[in-house]
Amino acid sequence: MSVRILYFASLRERLGRGEESLELPEGLATVGELKDWLAGQGREALGQTPNLRFAVNQEMARASDPVLDGDEVAFFPPVTGG
Repeated sequence: MSVRILYFASLRERLGRGEESLELPEGLATVGELKDWLAGQGREALGQTPNLRFAVNQEMARASDPVLDGDEVAFFPPVTGG
């Protein structure tokens, strides 16, 4: 399964990249599983960011939402402004 991953804000800075395209291992089915797999593949910032937010194909998502071939998955920290 091939997906496009986007990283925003402080995640982009900590990971040193804004996006990547990856072939995912078989059996990986949800956004949460993807996050955990990525953290285990050297992207520790994903596991260290409290209240991490997700989007799949530009729609807000939950950790339990599915990831399908060709999806675009975005990870970003909560943002505050003033």
